[in-house]
Amino acid sequence: MVAAAFIGPGTVTTASVTGARFGYALIWTIAFSIVATVILQEMSARLGLVSREGLGEALRTQFDNPIASAASIALVISAIGIGTAAYEAGNILGGAAGLATLTGVSETLWAPLMGLFAGVLLFTGRYKLIEKALVGLVVLMAFSFLAAALLVGPDLGAVAGGFVPSVPEGSLFLITGLIGTTIVGYNLFLHASSVQERWAEPSELPECRTDTIASIVGGGVITLAILVTAAAVFPVGTSIDDVGRMAQQLEPLAGTHAKVLFSVGLFAAGFTSATTAPLAGAYATAGALGWERDLTSTRFRAVWGTILLVGVLSSVLGYSPVEVILFAQVANGVLLPIVALFLIYVMNDRDILGNYTNSPAQNVLGGIVTLVVVWLGVRTLLEVAGVF
Repeated sequence: MVAAAFIGPGTVTTASVTGARFGYALIWTIAFSIVATVILQEMSARLGLVSREGLGEALRTQFDNPIASAASIALVISAIGIGTAAYEAGNILGGAAGLATLTGVSETLWAPLMGLFAGVLLFTGRYKLIEKALVGLVVLMAFSFLAAALLVGPDLGAVAGGFVPSVPEGSLFLITGLIGTTIVGYNLFLHASSVQERWAEPSELPECRTDTIASIVGGGVITLAILVTAAAVFPVGTSIDDVGRMAQQLEPLAGTHAKVLFSVGLFAAGFTSATTAPLAGAYATAGALGWERDLTSTRFRAVWGTILLVGVLSSVLGYSPVEVILFAQVANGVLLPIVALFLIYVMNDRDILGNYTNSPAQNVLGGIVTLVVVWLGVRTLLEVAGVF
C-alpha cells in the first residue's frame, strides 16, 4: 500500500525529467529519500500499530487549547485535502497518458474511465481487496520499469557515480521534487491507519517494520530504474514536456518493447496512486474530525469521492500533465516539514505510546530529515521567487 501510494505518475515524471536533464547526477537524492522515508514511515506505522489511532486522531487530541486544536485540524484537512486533490489530477492524467500511448485513444477519454474504476474499487469498502489489487499493480509496475531500464543498457559506472552527492546548477527544484515524490505527507496518514487493518498487537511491530522497509526500498528501486532509463536514453539537458511522449521516445532507441513496458508501468503507477490518494485524504480527514474510520460509511466515501471528482475534473480541463504533476511534487516538498514536525511531536507522547515512544536516536534522525526538507522547501520557494 505504501509503495502504491508514492510510486505514481509524479515519481515517473519527476524521475524522468531529472534523468533527462541531469543524467545520473541526482541518483543520490533517491538514496537519501529512501532512508528518510523509512525513518518517517516507521514512526507512522508504529503510531498506528501501538496506539490504534491514525495520525489525524493523534494530532486532534494533542492540544488542550481549543484554538491550537482547531488550527491543527484545519491544517491537516487543508494540507492533506489540497495535496491529495493536486496529486489526484496528476495521477489520473499520468495513468491516462500511459493508456493513450498503448492504445492511441485520447487521454481525455481514458481519464474519466480511470477515475470511475478507482471509485468502484474504493466503493467496495473491502480493504483486503483494495490492498491485493494494488499489490498486483505494484508488481506489474516494478517488472515494467526494471525491464525497460535493462533494455536501454545504462552506463553502470555513471550510475555508481550518481550516488556521490552533487547539486548541479538549476537542479534544486527537481531535488525537492524527487524528495517530495518519495516522502509523501499524506502517506504518513495512510500508513498509520492501514497498518491497523493488517496487524493487531504491538508484538507484531518487527514484522511491520520489515514490511515497511521492504516496500520503501522496493519503491526506491523502481524510482531509480525510471531515472536511469531517462538518463540512458536522452542527452543531458533534454527537456520533457509530455508525460506520454516519454514512452514514445524510447521506441527508436530501445525498441517497441521498451515503449510498451514504460507505458504499462505509467498506467499502473497512475491507477495505484489514483486509488490511494483519495483513501489517504479520507483517513486523514476522518481522523482529524473524530469520525469512525469505516470504509463503507457515507462520510468516509464522501471525502474520497470529492478528492476523486476534483482529480477527474482537473484532468479533463486541458492542463499539461507534466506541469500539474511537478507542481504537486514541489508543493508536497514544501508542506512536508509541517507534517513531519507534527509526527515527531506525537511520537514523543508517552500517554499514547508508552514504551514505544521515539528513542533519542530516532528523534535525531527524524530531526535531521525534517531540517533537510525544511531547507530544501525554503530554498525552492526563494528560487521560484527569484531570490536565488
